[in-house]
Amino acid sequence: MTNKTLLIALLALASAAPAHAQSKTKVKIKGSTTVKAAKTKTKAAATGTDWSVKYADQVNAERLRTHLAVLASDEYEGRETGTKGQHMAATYVAAQFKSAGLTGPVPNAADPYQQRFNVEQVTWADGATLKVGSTSYAWLTDFYGLSDSPFAEETTVKPLFVGYGIEQPGYSDYTGLDVKDKDLLIALGEPITSEGKAVLSADGAPTKWGNDYRAKAQLATQKGARSVFFVSFNPTSNFAKQAARLTPFITRPATMMIADKPSRTPSFFVSPAVGLAALGTTDAAVQAYLTKTSTTKQPVPSTFTVVPMQIKAVRKRVPVETENALGFIEGTDLKDDIIVISAHHDHLGMHDGEVFNGADDDGSGTSAIITMAEVFAKAKKEGHGPRRSLLFLSVTGEEKGLFGSEYYAKHPVFPLAQTMVDLNVDMIGRTDVEHEGKPDYVYVIGSDKLASELKVITEAQNKKYTKLDLDHRFDDPADPNRFYYRSDHYNFAVNKVPVAFFFNGVHADYHKESDEIEKIEFPKMEKRARLVFYLTWELANRDGRIVVDSNKP
Repeated sequence: MTNKTLLIALLALASAAPAHAQSKTKVKIKGSTTVKAAKTKTKAAATGTDWSVKYADQVNAERLRTHLAVLASDEYEGRETGTKGQHMAATYVAAQFKSAGLTGPVPNAADPYQQRFNVEQVTWADGATLKVGSTSYAWLTDFYGLSDSPFAEETTVKPLFVGYGIEQPGYSDYTGLDVKDKDLLIALGEPITSEGKAVLSADGAPTKWGNDYRAKAQLATQKGARSVFFVSFNPTSNFAKQAARLTPFITRPATMMIADKPSRTPSFFVSPAVGLAALGTTDAAVQAYLTKTSTTKQPVPSTFTVVPMQIKAVRKRVPVETENALGFIEGTDLKDDIIVISAHHDHLGMHDGEVFNGADDDGSGTSAIITMAEVFAKAKKEGHGPRRSLLFLSVTGEEKGLFGSEYYAKHPVFPLAQTMVDLNVDMIGRTDVEHEGKPDYVYVIGSDKLASELKVITEAQNKKYTKLDLDHRFDDPADPNRFYYRSDHYNFAVNKVPVAFFFNGVHADYHKESDEIEKIEFPKMEKRARLVFYLTWELANRDGRIVVDSNKP
């Protein structure tokens, strides 16, 4: 699961009966395979056989362990995007799909089981400069950048100050502002009381706006801004010390999507001195402005006179090949509807000689979708194939910024209009602190944000079969972890494809070299994978297609 923090601080489903008991809508059946499937379904209904149970039993810990032992081995070198280990992982997943009898759906490809594309390995070039008025400021001392840069040549920027850069019901720093293609200056943090309580939350707890710059960066992206300059006016902050601590992270190569325009607004961070110079003001005036904002609990019109900046920050780019792995099972009478079951096979690679094997993140999800693909393929061979088509999608580049799913969404093998749902499995092998010593659980995220019925169906399948505690807490739009935005389902959701994300939460070994197979709790992993299997079976075989009827934040 991706965790693009700024190094921690800056560096996170009408109860549905089984298919054979659904409403008896007449379906026009064509072809011998479809007729056979329809007859099988009728026979199952007559005998009361629930085939899903027989096949779900084959989604078991032994199968899961077999695949995970390969993917999370040192031989795969942590599976970092674009490296030998990640290519090996994609090849392994593709080979399992092929061996199980799935079809490789990628057209005009040397290997129809792999969707290859290029990303870029990007580093900051020497010679970045920033000047406000006549004063020059130093890279990695007074300013630094994350992600991309639109300033390959020295560019004069007159940033638009938008306060805290927050927008939510009852509070918006963007009211009356057109920021499309503009450069923004945004204060980090959020309005707080003199006691340090957040004024925009009901209980005074920090909100997503105060915990992490990414919510503000995403909002600026949605608004069409060209760039954002973030500045902390917190008197206790030490920008130079923070920049020095982050330098190894900032200077190491980063991986990005190749695009004419960045998919995310480039973010820069500047020292308080740069921020004050750009606003043409003093710290006392800024503190008074922020205090008034907190007291009124509303944005305050700015009286600062912005001073133009000159900035140059060049990114060096080298193309790197990577690939998604795909396996397809064609449905019968409803085959034009596509259900995607996704996970990501990449992880963090190697750092300082240590292999980050990512057994949970996301070796667990990848092993689960391989296993489900094998079992659905066997069901089809034995005459119990799905009515709707299934696409098992193992993506690359999740840890770098959801790149594999972004590429698939922009270059879908099957039209997204035909894609009924994405069920995303990312980290299902461990227990988080919140559930230690409690009944088996799984977080289900986003299942009613676009299609209310999806959450209902998920809960019904769970109640009938797996009886897990389904935890929906991260559906809260104020969730400071922002998990809904941090895994591959999101690139389907932004294209109005309903999603459900299955997740065990973070734990002490998250994104550490200690995320090893020895710590995977296979009985829990098995039960969570079976829930996704049962849900897929139901969605694939029910008469009605779920519909987009919601638009929750």
